[in-house]
Amino acid sequence: MSPSKKSFYITTTIPYVNAEPHIGFALELVQSDAIARYQRLLGKDVFFGTGTDEYGQKILEASQKEGKNVEDYVDHYAQKFLGLKDILNLSYDNFIRTTSKENITAAQEFWRLCDKRGDIYKKIYRGLYCVGCEKFITEKDLMNGFCALHPSKKPEIVEEENYFFRLGNYKKQLLEYLSNEKATFPEWRRAEAIDFVKNDMEDFSISRDKKRFSWGISIPEDDTQLMYVWFGAFVNYISTLGWPNSKGIFEKFWLGGEKVQTAGKDMVKFQSVMWQGMLMSAGMPTTDTIVYHGFITGEGGIKMSKSIGNVINPVDIVKEYGTDALRYFLLREITPFEDSPFTMERFKNSYNANLANGLGNLASRILTLSEKYLNKCPEIPEKSDFTEYFSFFEKFDIKQAVDYIWKEIGELDKFIQETEPFKVIKADEKKGKELISDIVLRFYRIARMLNPIMPEMNILLKKLIKENKKPEKPLFPRKD
Repeated sequence: MSPSKKSFYITTTIPYVNAEPHIGFALELVQSDAIARYQRLLGKDVFFGTGTDEYGQKILEASQKEGKNVEDYVDHYAQKFLGLKDILNLSYDNFIRTTSKENITAAQEFWRLCDKRGDIYKKIYRGLYCVGCEKFITEKDLMNGFCALHPSKKPEIVEEENYFFRLGNYKKQLLEYLSNEKATFPEWRRAEAIDFVKNDMEDFSISRDKKRFSWGISIPEDDTQLMYVWFGAFVNYISTLGWPNSKGIFEKFWLGGEKVQTAGKDMVKFQSVMWQGMLMSAGMPTTDTIVYHGFITGEGGIKMSKSIGNVINPVDIVKEYGTDALRYFLLREITPFEDSPFTMERFKNSYNANLANGLGNLASRILTLSEKYLNKCPEIPEKSDFTEYFSFFEKFDIKQAVDYIWKEIGELDKFIQETEPFKVIKADEKKGKELISDIVLRFYRIARMLNPIMPEMNILLKKLIKENKKPEKPLFPRKD
């Protein structure tokens, strides 16, 4: 991290709008939101971006399958993803759509910059094409004749003339970029990126023939081809900042700020190699840090995927359990860098044990004591020492940060059991009030730490503590 930089930019990848939002992308959104909120606590000027990827062959095919005009189709699903802002209580600053005029203009200008550098050329290519991945793949990407990432889609043989990007021109610069240990988290993803650059990297196709591929961004000065969906989509990371038309925010956050991107573990070669090579070609600064999370798996450890159809809709969980309960589970029970299972049984068990019986019960006990025995909330110090807690965010290990909070919750609960303040105050009122005041202040510190994790609960608990009131109803009703 670069503590000297006062501005901080974080962005998620942008999902395809070919189905309802699922819990896998909710994970990336909530992780990014927690990081953004943490940076704001440090006093940084933060820009948090996300959006939707709306071009590509599989989106066109999905719209046709539903019998919808493709523009209406992407509008419909973009609204679903926009709705996640309220559902997940996200604090992002801009939502960019790749079909927006701003992104189209930016993608075409970015193309011109790479072309001017001499990094775009045309050639005939023949190979296996996976519609699910929206890219050409090789034999080693196959499993039993199908794409390993899309086992229900058989790749097709495609031969056509496309534009290619000279990624090979940037091998040396990419290895130098990846030599920085902070370029990629976790460390083994950086090793994966380095291995790809050294052994498998090659120039990649950045256009498709308009006769076969009709839903995409037009290429400058060539109306026979459309921009490869990945090329145009990458540019969202800077078009969301107003580039190239309004450069104030872009200069502040991309040129002068710390830049962090979050992505799934299958994005390493795209985000850490291809996108960084494109930035080098365009003469722009590379991303400072890319943080890769694992997959959320379902029953049997199978990756959740829209194409497989085993996804969980976050909207359904929030309706029953609330936003903060889902945020808690995603940020603590899902490990930040490895695959983790998400089943409703596991979610419910965690909810009852750690929220209903944990934080919820503790809040009720403490606030009942304070309301009964204290005339008002004790004076709250302006600052607390969060050095250890913040250290986990510096490593992007949000799970450890939440574990730290729950360690504090457990220790405070144990302290109450051991000191029995309700007995102390009956024997010695002054000593009892001092003990309860100390407990309230320790609990307020816990409430403060919830800010990036469970923002609604952070606000509610601080309000109740300051008003010296117990909750009118259980904060987390137990689920049977």
